[in-house]
Amino acid sequence: MRVYNVLFVCTGNSARSILAEAILNDEGQGQFRAFSAGSHPKGEVHPAAMEILKEFGYATHDLRSKSWDEFTGPDAPEIDFVFTVCSNAAAEGCPLFPGQPMTAHWPIDDPVPVEGERQKAAFWHAYTALQRRIELFLSLPIESIDQLSLKSRLRSIPSGADIDQHAA
Repeated sequence: MRVYNVLFVCTGNSARSILAEAILNDEGQGQFRAFSAGSHPKGEVHPAAMEILKEFGYATHDLRSKSWDEFTGPDAPEIDFVFTVCSNAAAEGCPLFPGQPMTAHWPIDDPVPVEGERQKAAFWHAYTALQRRIELFLSLPIESIDQLSLKSRLRSIPSGADIDQHAA
């Protein structure tokens, strides 16, 4: 079975993209290998992101905030999918990654600037939205679907708010 490399991109690479990396590495075991990076990495993973991942039993020992430059050089893994999870990173010109990755924008509200007691709820919302999108991504018949159809389906995976509305 082929293993697909997935890169989650955000500006700071301290919260949303880190959450997505951990979720997909856990839930996509055997079929997907996830990475995360930022255009302007903060240099550390936000403690609330680590807390929620540990709370749900995800592996956190390899998580670190890093630049997307790590994924553009000759030693970089060939990337199959690139998902931007914040509008700032989506608006920036992404570098060329090795391979011909399919791209999609999955905007998730940034929980980092939320302060006080509301921050935990903001991280919970980001985690839930990412987990649901990744679950839908994992349900796609990636090996048996043509590229054009796959690209269209990747981009149509609903946001957390859309999923919440469909569940109601």
